[in-house]
Amino acid sequence: MKKILTLLFTILVLTACTEVTKNEITKEEINKDKVTNNNYKFIGESEHWKAEYSYKGTETWGNNDGTKTYSNKDSYEFILKYKGSLEELSSMQKLEYSFKTLTSSGEATEEFTDPPKELIFTSKGSSEGGAKVNEDEVIQVNVKWDEFEESFELYNKNK
Repeated sequence: MKKILTLLFTILVLTACTEVTKNEITKEEINKDKVTNNNYKFIGESEHWKAEYSYKGTETWGNNDGTKTYSNKDSYEFILKYKGSLEELSSMQKLEYSFKTLTSSGEATEEFTDPPKELIFTSKGSSEGGAKVNEDEVIQVNVKWDEFEESFELYNKNK
């Protein structure tokens, strides 16, 4: 009889320990942050230019003492490339370009006293807590160089 009672007591203790462990895991999972990484590459081109807009964003949903939290950080790199030769751009005195997403935009102007030495022009930026770029967006690009102008769109290459 003692053996049976000892066996039942041991089973009861092990079962109780298992339940405590299950509850602790559940509490940890509830308080664990959920992180989503958004990495997109948008590409497009016109007759003379091609561009790439790389977006990297991180969204974090959490729980702080019962209050739901949200934060995001992101960065982008916009690369504009002339499709011709440096020789074709040798007389260029001014380059203006801009891009526009649904929630943000960027623009740059470069003036040249000497002929450009590169065919590639780059802009970068980052933010914390700003609006994010969605994977299905179409990004509008406008390029003006001297008396010429072209506009085109960038699309997510992974869609």
